[in-house]
Amino acid sequence: MLFPSFNTAASGLGLFRTWMDAVADNMANLDTVRSTGEAAFQPRFVIANAVGTGQEAVTGDPAGAQVAGISFGDAAGRLVHDPTHPLADAQGMVRYPDMDMGDQMTQLMVAQRGYQANLAVIDRARDAYQQALSIGR
Repeated sequence: MLFPSFNTAASGLGLFRTWMDAVADNMANLDTVRSTGEAAFQPRFVIANAVGTGQEAVTGDPAGAQVAGISFGDAAGRLVHDPTHPLADAQGMVRYPDMDMGDQMTQLMVAQRGYQANLAVIDRARDAYQQALSIGR
């Protein structure tokens, strides 16, 4: 592999993009209401795996991070008393996802910072490669 730092950072970009997509999906469904007979919206959580080691990244072998899977939150959600809601049961209860906006915003900020860090690695590696090529001229 000619430019292993690009591949390593690109794998991080993919991971953090998937994480941001999952958080965006969670935030979009934060106020999704279901009847008590249905499952609540289940928040998505990205499971990440390391690929290779630092030494493999230097030699050009596959290294970085990858999405190992997506896990789902509790389908039970939380019950809220809202007798005026059209989906309310006989006791006036409806089901909301068990998510917190503050937690989701924190997750989004962490994922954005990781994405930005990997972009910075790509920028620095590109600059270093360009400098190395200009030395040979």
